[in-house]
Amino acid sequence: MSQELKLRIVSAIVLAVIVLGATWMGGAAFRIVCAVIGLLIYSEWSTITGLASRVVGGNAFGWFALAVIAGNTVFGAEDLAIPLLGGCVFTAVLLTVFNRSGTWWLPGGILYAGLSCVSLAAIRDDDHIGLAAMLFVFAVVWGTDILAYFVGRAIGGPKLAPRISPGKTWSGAIGGASAGVIAGAIASYSAAGSVGLWTVAIALMLSVSSQISDLFESFIKRRFGVKDSGRIIPGHGGVMDRVDGLVFACFAAFILAVWFSVLGDGSLSSVGAFLFNR
Repeated sequence: MSQELKLRIVSAIVLAVIVLGATWMGGAAFRIVCAVIGLLIYSEWSTITGLASRVVGGNAFGWFALAVIAGNTVFGAEDLAIPLLGGCVFTAVLLTVFNRSGTWWLPGGILYAGLSCVSLAAIRDDDHIGLAAMLFVFAVVWGTDILAYFVGRAIGGPKLAPRISPGKTWSGAIGGASAGVIAGAIASYSAAGSVGLWTVAIALMLSVSSQISDLFESFIKRRFGVKDSGRIIPGHGGVMDRVDGLVFACFAAFILAVWFSVLGDGSLSSVGAFLFNR
């Protein structure tokens, strides 16, 4: 076994212990992890897109915005999460519009990093169903990621998006989606004792969102000519490299839960309640 492979394995084990331990504990421990993930994502985004070197003033606001969002995630009120995120993104849009040196990567980075932080915290929440919901999302995303890789390697075939990620195939995407649905069904049955059509549909949607998220980060890295989003995780690259599939899946779960709540009577108690149709 090579030294690099050993490093990757050790790093993966340490990350799994931290993330799953915080997920199990919930509360402040998990919210701190969410805040750290959001801040690190923005750090890598600003470095990749050149915000840190070319748009110093805008990047300073970006850091301020993420600090506010992360701080509210840990210490503030859950009801303020969306208004704060929306206000920060809107302000960044104004800065971009009225500044000749502005760039749309600024509001994009605040939205991407901020929503990652907010959606993760909202899914886990502080109750038992939040734990089940977070494990459900993990199962779908990890099942999708693992089987998409192995099925794609084994079967090959037409490329999914050759200009963005030449290694991904349609066979891998279909295999990953199938595995995501199965993993989600197992997680749902373990948590709720049943698996319905709603669960299957949600798992499929999250699996597809996860694969789109993976392609999105590949596009960002290819656009700016970088291999890895960072070097903070030994043997793995950056945080964005590790949570790429998770990000859009959490976005989808959170946004749909909010949307259904708005369209309904506003009685949705949590994202977990939406995911399990309770």
